[in-house]
Amino acid sequence: MAFDNLTEKLQNVFKNLRSKGRLTEDDVKAALKEVKMALLEADVNFKVVKNFVKTVQERAVGQDVMNSLTPGQMVIKLVNEELVNLMGSEMTEIKLKNASEMSVILMCGLQGAGKTTTSAKIAGKLKSKGRRPLLVACDIYRPAAIEQLQINGEKQGVEVFSMGTNHRPVDIAKAAIKHAEANSLNVVLLDTAGRLHIDEDMMAELKEIKENIEIDQSVLVVDAMTGQDAVNVATTFNQEIGIDGVIITKLDGDTRGGAALSIKAVTGCPILYVGMGEKLSDLEQFYPDRMASRILGMGDVLTLIEKAESQIDQDKAKEMEKKFRKAEFDFNDFLDQMEQMKKMGGIKSILSMLPGVGLPSDIDIDDDMFKGIEAIIYSMTYEERGNPDIINPSRKRRIAKGAGVDISEVNKLMKQYEQSKKMMKQMSGMMSGKGKKKGMFGNFKLPFGF
Repeated sequence: MAFDNLTEKLQNVFKNLRSKGRLTEDDVKAALKEVKMALLEADVNFKVVKNFVKTVQERAVGQDVMNSLTPGQMVIKLVNEELVNLMGSEMTEIKLKNASEMSVILMCGLQGAGKTTTSAKIAGKLKSKGRRPLLVACDIYRPAAIEQLQINGEKQGVEVFSMGTNHRPVDIAKAAIKHAEANSLNVVLLDTAGRLHIDEDMMAELKEIKENIEIDQSVLVVDAMTGQDAVNVATTFNQEIGIDGVIITKLDGDTRGGAALSIKAVTGCPILYVGMGEKLSDLEQFYPDRMASRILGMGDVLTLIEKAESQIDQDKAKEMEKKFRKAEFDFNDFLDQMEQMKKMGGIKSILSMLPGVGLPSDIDIDDDMFKGIEAIIYSMTYEERGNPDIINPSRKRRIAKGAGVDISEVNKLMKQYEQSKKMMKQMSGMMSGKGKKKGMFGNFKLPFGF
């Protein structure tokens, strides 16, 4: 996640605070000085950092905190609360009219921020909530943008309205609204053109659309990778055309994440969603409290549960639980589990949402590490995947050759399989009430099927 370095630095600060039985005012000031440096290194706006630290310090040196039994914990609690306040306090939805009326959303932003893909992601979200969206290709300068919108719209099962590149964007938008009315579509998403930088032509085009069409929500898409420039872009767009909310993309990438901590405070506009990957499902509702928990290394179990509920096949999960209880899983089940982890954003994403699993920034858990395992399994016959016990040395040699790996890698995977099966037999015995630990795992549920 974008905040890995910040999380690690803050955890070190808090570790030092917890180690002190009592805190002096100097202790608090020293800790907050480190917090300040960590936030600045994360590319958070200087004025935002200054106000943040000042507010926390004023609250932290109060009698209630300094005289409490756990002053270190109290300071951490204050930092958490102020982080939440900084990012907007509560989750904000894109405001839509009743389903019986049409809502028009203007999607805007600079070229390369991921606006076209994000428009398709939003359309998919709205469709899943029972809305009937229409994507509109208003970028007449990039034929590739129209094609991209059509491809993504098809993947989402959402209609795309296009008139090519020979009409003015405002005329395309008007025609799209008439089309939506005639076809009982109740949300129109206008994917407008971006530029490599802010210019008068782009702003004039957006203003013309807003002057001629009743826009219900103007949503700005910004790239987290651009750091403080994303905040500057949001400020300018808000001043020029007025925006109702921001979507930050590429927050899963190698970025410091300061934009997410600065935009609300600088512009007053709420963050609506964050893009956490390239797949059309990789768009998360933005909850300030959950993001603060992630930044402080406290996990985000609620989002993890929501991801599991939306992405995991419940029938498969129940079937896996039965197999687990009987210790009957095979390599086909293992492939299913890896696929479900991918749908939830990958192993690193899952671990980042678990409390107490703080991943050091220098540890890179890459989901590509599983590709070698997948290659070995796919080199097996279907019979071998379903019944690993039949895999003898000659079969192992054939599997290794097919996967392009050394036979030692196949032996390693087989050993891991045997160890897992042995462990599950032991767990199964405990869960069924055998032995001295009867009932100990009565309500035990392993996540993701295992």
